[in-house]
Amino acid sequence: MKNLHVWPNPSGRIFPCRSTSRTLSHVRFVHPPPPSSVRCHSSLTQHPFRCAVLGAGFAGLSVVWHLLKQSPKELNLRVDIYDEVGIGGGASGISGGLLHPYSPKVKLLWEGAQCWKESMELLRAAEEASVSKDYRTEESAEHMEAFVAHKRGILRPATDMKNMIKLNENVKTCLPSCRVQTLNNGEAQSLLPGVYLPFNTAFYMPEALNINSRHYLQALFRGCEILAKESSTLDSSQKQLSLHKRSVHRLSEFEGEYDAVIVCLGAKVNMLPELSGRLPLRTCRGVIAQLELHDDMKGYPERGPSILSDAWIAVQGPHSLNLGSTWEWKSVNSSPNVSSDEASKALQELLPKASTIYPGIKDWVFTGARAGLRAMPPLTTLGSLPLLGCINDVIGRNHICKYWLFGGLGSRGLLYHAWLGNLMAQAVLSFNEEVIPSELRSWKATEPKCNVLF
Repeated sequence: MKNLHVWPNPSGRIFPCRSTSRTLSHVRFVHPPPPSSVRCHSSLTQHPFRCAVLGAGFAGLSVVWHLLKQSPKELNLRVDIYDEVGIGGGASGISGGLLHPYSPKVKLLWEGAQCWKESMELLRAAEEASVSKDYRTEESAEHMEAFVAHKRGILRPATDMKNMIKLNENVKTCLPSCRVQTLNNGEAQSLLPGVYLPFNTAFYMPEALNINSRHYLQALFRGCEILAKESSTLDSSQKQLSLHKRSVHRLSEFEGEYDAVIVCLGAKVNMLPELSGRLPLRTCRGVIAQLELHDDMKGYPERGPSILSDAWIAVQGPHSLNLGSTWEWKSVNSSPNVSSDEASKALQELLPKASTIYPGIKDWVFTGARAGLRAMPPLTTLGSLPLLGCINDVIGRNHICKYWLFGGLGSRGLLYHAWLGNLMAQAVLSFNEEVIPSELRSWKATEPKCNVLF
């Protein structure tokens, strides 16, 4: 399995060391081991470095993967994942899955090149795991291989003159590994017959992907299991990974049991009393509609791209697609279930937007809907950046355990999760928050407004 790119650690590699006392003790750190540290490393084989990861979505599983990948060979590592609904059961699992490194104006996002690169590497690792014979089950065999099968690219039509001018300017700075091509109406029709371009211009990203998010997360978890097993076989230490399907009510539940607790709960982070009202996050519920076409009708073109516009169309197959997404700000409803009334309102909002660009969608039949509650970060001069960092000072008490936050992925979790999971794992293993870029920690310098999350 291919090694992932590692963000440079300015402090050098750091190894955790635990006292051999049977009583709870602080964790101390030393730089790469001189001969005098033999005692420290002998203790690593006796006392595992214990991490709890709260949440099994994009953030949580990326952190788990990188913890297993980056931990020193000498280190016994135990990672426990806590999620009441299991792998990909929250907002990450129902996301649209359209992966590219650009803003709505096709401008490269902050650190978009690094995020794109590491996302591709993590996707490849999950894809390898999905076809591993040792980890295939009847439930997974049908789906795992297909989570990145829809390599159709993404088409973004220009919707007004100002929008088109800005898009044309930004195309000049696109990544070679995720190109943006300018298409006229004829060229767009050759890709997707029946598409309508209001200004005879569309921007096509041929390398952009359409991911089945839930199946991807299941494959990534399987990859983590494989990595833990292989590391324990090849190294002198033990790597342990466990999934616990149970709710988390307070951070204090983990005090004394773990050396590090990484909070990756998305919008549910506000349910923890230690963090409620203390984070600069807003919630937004999004509904995604599932549409199908009768088998006797001509389906979506085999290589037809997904569409990004005022509403997006994520192609699942010739007779299946997802349409999204609504934006209900300040919602507190985290249920994936959608009532008939909520679904009807979502269709009334989304279908007119989608049919403006792809009129043929009017022939498709609604078959269901699902929803997720996003945790949206504040807008900065660099865009909407996720929140990372140690939160012991936010919690406001002295703790032997180190508590960390990886949140606020908003609607770009699929792009950001791999790189930021890499950074978070390095910070946790080194107890060095400075590994994380200051732009992702600046939120701690600002006091959030009261009840900012809801």
